[in-house]
Amino acid sequence: MKQLNSRPIDTIDLLSLPAFVGTMVWEARVLSRRELREVGDLDDATPEKLSDPSLPPDPLVPVGYEPRDTTASLVMLAGNVAVNLAIAGGIAAMNRYVFKRRIANIGTTKWSLPVAMVAWDFLYYWDHRWMHEVRLFWANHVTHHSSERYNLSTALRQPWSGFLTSWVFLPMPLLGIPAHHVAKAGQINLLYQYWIHTEAIDRLPKPIEAVFNTPSHHRVHHGANPQYLDKNYGGILIVWDKLFGTFEPEVRRIKYGLTKNIHTYNPIRIGYHEFVDIARDVRRAGRWRDKLGYVFRGPGWQPAD
Repeated sequence: MKQLNSRPIDTIDLLSLPAFVGTMVWEARVLSRRELREVGDLDDATPEKLSDPSLPPDPLVPVGYEPRDTTASLVMLAGNVAVNLAIAGGIAAMNRYVFKRRIANIGTTKWSLPVAMVAWDFLYYWDHRWMHEVRLFWANHVTHHSSERYNLSTALRQPWSGFLTSWVFLPMPLLGIPAHHVAKAGQINLLYQYWIHTEAIDRLPKPIEAVFNTPSHHRVHHGANPQYLDKNYGGILIVWDKLFGTFEPEVRRIKYGLTKNIHTYNPIRIGYHEFVDIARDVRRAGRWRDKLGYVFRGPGWQPAD
């Protein structure tokens, strides 16, 4: 989940804030009446236990809320909004520049918003996938994966460097999709992804799970289990993952967070720890190809020698 804000705050944005609060309170009350498991309960689990596909699916046992974790997520959201408002003018200028040089002109018709929504969702899939496959982009996105819990507040744990991949959506103005429909498609996509960050909802009916991104599918995406890494990138539609070979169903109980968790509620460290690690690795590398590798290859990459 990421935010690309190149538009002013509108009524929907303002209404979303009390909606977020209300739904988080509802979710916390629902989960408080259920059996909960402890954070770290799978830390000592073997890779086989985390990934064995031969066993029946594990029942959903939530992790629940923790005040410091939720507060950290809300602080990250506030920082995300501040950064996006600060750069909104630059993003809008870039989109206008591309729109003036468009190679097609979809225009404003009854079909332009649905086309924009599908286009955004398709480009979001690749944007999201590249954020997992390129370490520089991962340094931004890792913020969203840093919580060892999974609830609606996790959806609000947003990064502060989303401008690094804002160029991914430039094909939309290039094809002549109007700016207000580009912005609306991004807003709808972002809001859709809020509700799927929950353990209060189990698996949905199969026809819905087959087409749409759901809480079950997105729980997988937040998993550090070996078979869940780098899976289920879709925003609204899960069909992109099925088309491009990155789909994984929820079977084993999920170990949330990172493969190496950072164990902090400090928003500065949450937002920038991977950038610091990249700088350290680049400084220590002796060869330029290794320096570039630490920036542009996948997270965890190391020189062969």
